[in-house]
Order: sequence, then structure tokens, then C-alpha cells
Amino acid sequence: MIFYFHTTIPLLKNSYPTSNAFDILWVTHNYMILSDDIHILHNHCKTHNGGIVQLIWDEFLKIIKEEAGSQVVETWFKAVCLDEWDCATNTATVRAPNQFVNRWLQDHYVELLKTHLARLLNAHGLKLNFTCSEITPAQARPRTIMPASVLNSMHSTQPPSRPHTPPFRMPHSTAIIPSKTEHVVQVGKKNKEHRGNTINPQYLFDSFIVGPNNSLAHAAAYAICQNMGKAYNPLYIYGGTGLGKTHLLHAIANQVRAYDPSLIVQYETSDNFINEFINSIRFDRSPQFRSRYQKADVLLLDDIQFLSNKEQTQETFFHIFNVLYEQQKQIVLSSDTFPKEIKGLQSRLKSRMEWGLVADIQIPDLETKIAILKKKAEAHATALPDEVADFIATRVISNIRELEGALIRVNAFSVLTNQLISLELARKVLLNLHEAKREGVMLDNIVRGVAKHYAISINDIRSKKRHHDISVVRQVAFYMMKKLSYCSLQVIGSYIGGRDHSTVIHAIGKVEALIKQDPSFAQKLKTIEHDIMVA
Repeated sequence: MIFYFHTTIPLLKNSYPTSNAFDILWVTHNYMILSDDIHILHNHCKTHNGGIVQLIWDEFLKIIKEEAGSQVVETWFKAVCLDEWDCATNTATVRAPNQFVNRWLQDHYVELLKTHLARLLNAHGLKLNFTCSEITPAQARPRTIMPASVLNSMHSTQPPSRPHTPPFRMPHSTAIIPSKTEHVVQVGKKNKEHRGNTINPQYLFDSFIVGPNNSLAHAAAYAICQNMGKAYNPLYIYGGTGLGKTHLLHAIANQVRAYDPSLIVQYETSDNFINEFINSIRFDRSPQFRSRYQKADVLLLDDIQFLSNKEQTQETFFHIFNVLYEQQKQIVLSSDTFPKEIKGLQSRLKSRMEWGLVADIQIPDLETKIAILKKKAEAHATALPDEVADFIATRVISNIRELEGALIRVNAFSVLTNQLISLELARKVLLNLHEAKREGVMLDNIVRGVAKHYAISINDIRSKKRHHDISVVRQVAFYMMKKLSYCSLQVIGSYIGGRDHSTVIHAIGKVEALIKQDPSFAQKLKTIEHDIMVA
């Protein structure tokens, strides 16, 4: 039943004459309008943490979920709230849980916030004020990450001093971050006893090349080292093979150990985790197995997708996860796909994997690949001309391992034949590599080509229309843009109506399934691709 306060309804209409979602939320919510909220809004023109503010934010989340996808809501807006609305200054205050989310909202979602909050609040020219929930000294762990430059002077296994380190902030630019000098991390005795798989000391944050394809995953991995167990727990990193997931996990381990060698850092591949669990059952050592992982301060589990269909292993991992999470110990997982898309994994595990932050790593763009090649060549003391780096980067598409493999082949041939590395030599060595995607194929050209073939407008492709015919064409556009350009999934999604990368992944999967099922559809796509390439 809905209750109306007749004496207050005119008050609302006078304050907000336009009948919109804001009015509807006030008047037609599940139970009744709170007279106190109306009094505050009308007389003081300001609400702070009131019920009506929460209603507005709930409606905003529904809109964002519809427009940008549930993953965006779960990742960025779930822990955010509309803290205050001041109609006198036309300002809405948005509160984030920490500085990292605060900065990310400002860098990526300001327009989305302004557009929909302005409509819901019936506020033209809305101003946004961003703030974050501060952690009190009593709540925060006294942990600070040592700057990398200090590691050169370390000559003992004693815990280093803890200088003040400013809070982590996302860089404003997506430009590639050059690497610094690599350092060897020393490990305390306690840690050696519990370290599991060997941590590669060369996999550091300083040696990780950051570009638009991996900036979120890198920033999140670095952030959790400053506030373990609280910043993002668990951190779930997913992406294709050879894109840097394992590098980040090792970098976290090395950074944590640099701070405090006495901390127990447990890194393991899922394959070894499963084999170790099987042996624990075989030799009746299950309690010892579980206890070893539950003592970890940081648990890093690589390639979590291999737990698929391993029911007993999943059950044990579930209990280990719960113990570590309740003790605010940091959990970091990696996989080749989004949690919900892992088949044969328990729903409760999938849910827990999404509790923290889910960050993806995509195929690097051309500039990032060139920077990686330069860094690898520098590490191997190899003189790599710019034109050769550019050639290798355009020939290798799939992943960083293949990129490094191509560089090793060129360098090996150069050494064995006593020739300097040149463009001619690189072309000879890499003759059998598949042809690169054509440079300069712009997203605009791809969308125009798809729209022309299906005889629909570009506006329809970019619209929110869900008619089946339009949806199929939109999915084809996503597929072609990914196939024919170097753009990231995020860029592609933004170009087509501001959609998120999970929508693009879903669309590409649909098209790939249709290609397998329908030969005529596959042939049609080849025709579209040909027309775009020769245009």
C-alpha cells in the first residue's frame, strides 16, 4: 500500500515542478514519504545521508546497470554512495570508499554521473563534489611500502625502516610508464619456509610496462600492497595467455616481501594446488595442507580456472578463502576469463571472487608493444632499431610472450650469423609469422561498413535499441572492430553507445558461435571484412 501526505505533496510540486524520476521516487516509493525528509529538502534545500538520497542513488544504480552493465556497478559503484545533495549550490557529493576509487570515478565516470544524477535530481548544470571515507589510524594497519630506490642499499635480511609513503593515486594519463632499474628482493627465513612456488625476483612493478590495456590491473595490484586485506580483497585479474597476469602476481609478492620479509607470502599455480591437495588426501595430510594456506598473510593463486570440475579441491579452497578473508588477509587470484564465465565452478566461489575488484588485462596496443620490446631488448643488452621494433610489434598480435619470442629469434639469428639487427634481417627471420592487421583501419570506417552492408543507420547501431535485427548488427560491429583494429574492448564499447567491455566480450562470443553454426553467416562476415579493408 502507498500512503500520501496530502499536505506535503504541493510542497514537493512547488519545489520540483517537473514530473520526473525524482518526483516519482518521492511519491510512489514502497511505503510512504517521510515528512522529515521533505521538511529538510524544502526549508534547508539540503539532505545528508537521508532516506531520499539513498532512494535517488538506488535508482541511479539501476540506470547504470542497464546502460553500462552489472560489472561496472559491482566494480566501481557498489561501495559508492550519494552522500549529500545541496540544491542551494546545485551540488551533489559522491562518497567513495578510498582514494583509488575516488580518482577512478573522476577520471572515467564524471559524465555518466552528471547526466543521470542531474535528471534524477532535476538539477540543470549539476556540480559534483567527490570525497572518500577515511580510515582512522586505529583501523588502518601500520604498513607502508618501501620505495624501490631504497632496495639497492639493502644488505641484510632485517626488516627495513618504514618511511612515510604518500597514498597511491592513479596516473591521469594512460601514457606508457617507463621501467626503472630492477632489484633483487631478499627473503626472510620465516618466509622461505612458507613460500610455495619460487617467486621470480625479476618480476617487479618497475619492470612491468603499463599501457591502456593493463593500467587498471597494475594500479589495483600496486594499491593492495599499501593496504593489504582492505583495499581490494580479493583482487581478481583476468585476461588472455601471456598478457602479464603472472608478472603482476609475482610483483605483488616481491613488493610485500620488500616491505616485511617476515610476512608469509604463499604463491601457487592452481595446477600445483590441485596436485598438492590430491597428495594430502593420499597421505592423510589434509589438515596440514589446509593449515599451511590458512597461515598465509598473502595468498596468490594463479590460473584459478583449473579448479573447474574439481569439487573436493573447490570445497577446500572455499574454506581456506573464508578463513583468510575473515582475518583480512590479502587474496589475489588470476584467470583467463571473468569469474561468472568459468564453467564447472561453484556459484558460491564465483560470488566470492567478485567481492573485491575484478580487473582485466587486454591485448596491448601498438605503442605499448613497442615499449615492451624496447624494455626487453634493454634487459638483454640488445641494440634494437626503432623500425625493427615497429615491425615486430605490427607482426605479433596475440600476446607478450609471442612478442618476446619474436625478439629472441631475431637476436639469436643476429648473433649466430654475426649480423647487426636490421629491418631486412627481421623480415627474413619472421617471414612465417602471420600477417598483421592492416594499420589505419579506423573504428568509424568499420561501423560504416557494417551499417552499409545491413542497410541500417549508424545511430541505430549506437543506440540502446534491443530489437533483434539491430542487436545482431551491433554484435557484428563489435566483432569486426576487435578483429580489424588495435583498440581495447573498453574503447570499442565506449565508441558504440558507451557500453562496457563485458558487453563487447558477450557480443563477440555470440558472433563466434554463429560463425560455427551458420556457414552462410561466416561467408557474409568475410564479405563485410573484405569491403571494409578495400574501402
